[in-house]
Amino acid sequence: MEVYLDNNATTIVDPIVYEEMRPFFCEKYGNPNSLHRFGAGTHPKMMEALDYLYSGINASDDDDIIIVSNATESINTVIKGVWIDQILNGNKNHIITSEVEHPAVTATCKFLESQGVSVTYLPVNENGVLEAHTVKDFIRDDTALVSIMWANNETGKLFPIKQIGEICKEAGVLFHSDATQAIGKVPVDVQETNIDFMSFSAHKFHGPKGVGALYIKKGIKITPLLHGGEQMGGKRAGTVDVASMVGMGFAMKLAVENLEFEATEVKRLRDKLEAAILEIPETVVIGGKENRTPNTTLISIRGVEGESMLWDLNQNGVGASTGSACASEDLEANPVMNAFGSDSELAHTGVRFSLSRFNTEEQIDYAIDVIKKAVTRLRNISSSYAYAPSSHKCGL
Repeated sequence: MEVYLDNNATTIVDPIVYEEMRPFFCEKYGNPNSLHRFGAGTHPKMMEALDYLYSGINASDDDDIIIVSNATESINTVIKGVWIDQILNGNKNHIITSEVEHPAVTATCKFLESQGVSVTYLPVNENGVLEAHTVKDFIRDDTALVSIMWANNETGKLFPIKQIGEICKEAGVLFHSDATQAIGKVPVDVQETNIDFMSFSAHKFHGPKGVGALYIKKGIKITPLLHGGEQMGGKRAGTVDVASMVGMGFAMKLAVENLEFEATEVKRLRDKLEAAILEIPETVVIGGKENRTPNTTLISIRGVEGESMLWDLNQNGVGASTGSACASEDLEANPVMNAFGSDSELAHTGVRFSLSRFNTEEQIDYAIDVIKKAVTRLRNISSSYAYAPSSHKCGL
């Protein structure tokens, strides 16, 4: 059996979404910017896709949703656009983010630091959550942007986006949220959260890879990342990938329709998997079980390195992760676990399991069996576990 439990890295394209996309490869293939019937024939489905996106996040008709290639481009557009508009061509010089953001945020901020921008990386609490008051404490007169994720990609922990939005609004500071790991898992409503910018990517909620979006609140102007054409109202140059745009829109529609299923059935299967793993001595859920997306668990298993665990699981057809797929080739300790204050041994033992609505009871039962056997095998050959003195105090 093959069991895919790495849905925070990417998801299967829903077969219904795939069928919606198919006509735009070989039948309705016109460039949407062309004036002839071949181009114009793509417009109805593009507008329908946009309607699904606006409805899915409760954007108003006056807001903008810009179609981009992925969440990374969306994030870069915001951070670099604010840099150009408010720092290079304004009187600001400060950006606030957190220590546990996706690399698309942290790497962009590191680049801006090399250009002389002051960046504050806020710490999370012992449960891996950024507390809203921390943002307020660090806002300065020259703060141009606050960028905080909606849900953490490794732990699934949900951040207090509404409260942070209120703090930023009161301070007159632009607020961006990376909602890539939230959409399709929890309700996302931009009208309730005082968000100015929001990024997301279709392949995290059963849409295609290579397409994402940037929400921009009405009235906010930002310098585009890409120049070269008037597509997207001049806010993002380049011919739109119609098939992917249609796929993202329809995937959004299905994701919103399945939110209740995520909150009940997907959560039930996640909890079943988690409970079974926690029956193994000296295991712990990193960040705790509260206030998180319903599909994710990051578990540390003492004496078992994450990479070794993944090898065993992969040999038996189970896909999981030690953290963000965008940084998985880096064998350094998990940065999220480091941010919690974990010691180096603990920080190398995290394994993330992330489910989707396509996982089944039978798959979870099989995965539990594989995981337990893998832990037994790896602990038996682990010098740090099998031969630890009886007086050893576990940090878990």
